[in-house]
Parts: sequence; C-alpha cells; structure tokens
Amino acid sequence: MYTPCLIIGSGPAGYTAAIYAARANMHPLVIEGPQIGGQLMTTTEVENFPGYPDGVAPFQMMDDMRRQAERFGTQFISGRVTKVEFQSHPTKDQPHKVWVDDTTIYEADTVIIATGAGAKYLGIPSENEYRGRGVSACATCDGFFYRKKIVAVVGGGDTACEEAQYLAGLCEKVYMIVRKPYLRASNIMQERVKNNPKIEILFEHNTLRLTGENKVEGADLVYRKGEADETVRHIDINGFFLAIGHKPNTELFKDFVARDAEGYIVTKGYSPQCYDLSGEYELPGIFAAGDCADPHYRQAIIAAASGCKSAMEADKYRRILDLTPTK
Repeated sequence: MYTPCLIIGSGPAGYTAAIYAARANMHPLVIEGPQIGGQLMTTTEVENFPGYPDGVAPFQMMDDMRRQAERFGTQFISGRVTKVEFQSHPTKDQPHKVWVDDTTIYEADTVIIATGAGAKYLGIPSENEYRGRGVSACATCDGFFYRKKIVAVVGGGDTACEEAQYLAGLCEKVYMIVRKPYLRASNIMQERVKNNPKIEILFEHNTLRLTGENKVEGADLVYRKGEADETVRHIDINGFFLAIGHKPNTELFKDFVARDAEGYIVTKGYSPQCYDLSGEYELPGIFAAGDCADPHYRQAIIAAASGCKSAMEADKYRRILDLTPTK
C-alpha cells in the first residue's frame, strides 16, 4: 500500500502532523501503535494545553485531535511498526518502506516519526498500582494538583533538581529521594535545592513501596540498601514524582537515523529533518516530531508544534520533488 505521508505514532505530535498533512492533501496514514494517545495517557487530567480552560481528560483531548485529523481524510491503522527501510536516495520506484506487524508493507514518500518516549520507573509493584493516583513522571504536568501538599521526587540529576524546585513553589514540602550519597546535578542546581527551605534531601535512600488506601499517602524507604545497618523509614506524602530519566522509543530506527547517546533522534536547529547515521547528511523525506526527538521539554504543546513543523516540511519536500499524491 502506498501513501504520500506515513505517520508513526498517535500522540499529540502524530495527530497534529496528520491534521496538517491531511489539509495539505497528502492523504496521511497514521500507524497508531500500542498506546493510542502516547505518554499523555498516563496522566489524569491536562490543564496546561491551550483551548481547554477547565482542563480535559487526556483520552478526550486525544480523541478530539484524532477526530479532527479524520475529518480532513486521515486514515488510521491499528498495529505495531516492526521494521523500516529508509532510502538514502528515495525515488518514486524506490520509496521508504514500513512494515506493520511483520506482515503488511507500506510505501511512502515521506515518513514522520512520532513514537514518543517513556518515563523510566523504579520497577516496584506499587508504582503501577498508584499510577494516576499519586504517581507521576511529570511535575510540570501534574504538580498543580498537589498545591500545599507534601510530595517526593526520586532522582539526583538536573531534571530531579528542576522538578523539586518547581514543586517547592507549589507544595508545602518536597522530599528528594536520592540513592547515592551525592547529587549528580550541576553545581548551580545543587545549590538551589540545598538552599531551598522547602526541600529535604534524603541521600542513600531507596523506595521500597508506596502506601495508601486509594491513592498515595506515604512511602517506605530503606536507608543504605544492602548494608548491614540498613533501616526502614516511612514518610507521609501525597504525590510521588519520578525524575530518573526517559527512554525514547527509537530503537526501531537505529540502523537508519542518527540518534544521540540517550537514543533521541538528532535534528538540527528548528528543523524536524532526520539525518543518516553519520549525522552529516539529511535523510530525504524522513522527519521526527515530539518526545522521540526532544530530551528537554516533553510537553504536549511542544510535541504538537513539532508535529505541525514536520507535516509542513514533508509537504514542502514533496512539492520540491514534484511528487504526485497517487502512485
């Protein structure tokens, strides 16, 4: 099956790309993947996306975007992309190829990668139990719900320090749970959290479990895990924020697309254009949008904007090459 524009992913980036590509008469096809709506679906309510003054449930916002893309002619396929074959010099006879569920091959002039990223979790069972009920991987997204409450942030890097600082501006108290005896963050970030009276750093602590009836109400921590003198400590908290990193969903593209050391797809400047493995030459017709190429912001509004850019650049690419919408 052939399409002028194939979009991999169904979060804010993928759906926005579909809206713009469909309005440009590119007849986009969206491969929605295993998690329709993307990482946004792990939160309970979205209050910082423009156009929803009273907030919105993430499934409702994603459904709105999907229906808008569908209105302009976007087609959707349920399935998982299992293989890609990107051409360094694509032609009408040798377009880019994408396999879905190992069986169906789709050919496309342009491919927009919008596969997102997933937060890293500790791996304790209670994380899943309380996900969306006190457990969050985004302070900017969910911190507002914990105003004047007590929360904990897990991590010791720059991201953890930034999230702790942000939450300290909203919450009564912030614990930082750090498994090492030191912070890995830059010196300036270390000084900020150490000098903030609302932040208490718990060095050499690991989380054993979260507790509470129907939501997070506390956490059991172990001090110096594995040591002979390890002790268990309980803290009362209302929210538990993970800030130990994200993993972009880009392993599928590792043989074709330049990625950084963390696995994020490399783009340069404002452009969503992807590059070959050398990072020097553009991969014609291949673009990246959303969290799979964004290690910094990880916000739905930023992802949507990058989806817009990718679709506009894809349309520009096809116009320059004078590619017709049908094969």
